[in-house]
Amino acid sequence: MNFKSLNKYFYFTRQQRIGIFMLFSIMIGLQLFYFLSDFNVAETKSQEKEEWLALQSEIDQEKLIDKNAKPINYPFNPNFISDYKGYKLGMSVKEIDRLMAFRKENKYVNSAEEFQKVTGVSDSLLNVISPLFKFPDWKQNKNNYSTEKKDFSIKTFPKKEKLEILDINQATKEDLMKIYGIGEGLSTRILNQKETLGSFVSMEQMKDIWGLSPEVINELDSHFKAVIPSTLKKINVNEASLKELAQFSYFKYGLAKQIVTYRSMNGNFNNIEDLAKIKDFPVEKAKIISLYLEF
Repeated sequence: MNFKSLNKYFYFTRQQRIGIFMLFSIMIGLQLFYFLSDFNVAETKSQEKEEWLALQSEIDQEKLIDKNAKPINYPFNPNFISDYKGYKLGMSVKEIDRLMAFRKENKYVNSAEEFQKVTGVSDSLLNVISPLFKFPDWKQNKNNYSTEKKDFSIKTFPKKEKLEILDINQATKEDLMKIYGIGEGLSTRILNQKETLGSFVSMEQMKDIWGLSPEVINELDSHFKAVIPSTLKKINVNEASLKELAQFSYFKYGLAKQIVTYRSMNGNFNNIEDLAKIKDFPVEKAKIISLYLEF
């Protein structure tokens, strides 16, 4: 094998030899640095971090104390036990119902024994809850007040005026304000809604008026009814313009535009079922809406 022919591949100039030497020097230096250096960085805790850890430990300890603490029971009048209170005391549903029925007769229990007689609770439960009973002072000191009994007079309150069932569309602000829970503001809001719609067609529409609670709505239902007037101007959904449809309280502009577009492409609507096919139509109010429309 002729090695002389290979000499030309291993011939370097002086600058090249220096460069190769420097490259090997750098490689060896990096290897030594890698093997001799300690890359395990000790975790250092700052003073602020230590304070936070100590505070967290105190919080965890407080939570543990609160979790193991027993609830505090306060004295109460057993005549006003609610369903939830009775359940927490360990009473059964039937026992709570007996007390509620007794109270509906406008009667009161005046001792632990009478409480047991009315509700039928067991002796063991009575022994647990009776120490918490707190009756009115005049019951506890009945003998002290007996001589002064003649000085007390029964207060009478005016009975709530009985209202006849009126047409909600004919009701005045004064008529509405006779309902418990309705003041000047709510009565004005009801009348304004009636003017916007032209008239109410159902008492269900009371649910759409902001501020009326379910209890007040029930009171309205028991004293008023919705009589559709013959003068109610209905909207012809097949002839009304986009503006007329958009002004209807139950339609928004987007829905009115879809109605007009659908009508122009598919022809007239025959009934409310056809109209309910439109996207975003308030189907849950279709029955009420239909009373304002004609086809």
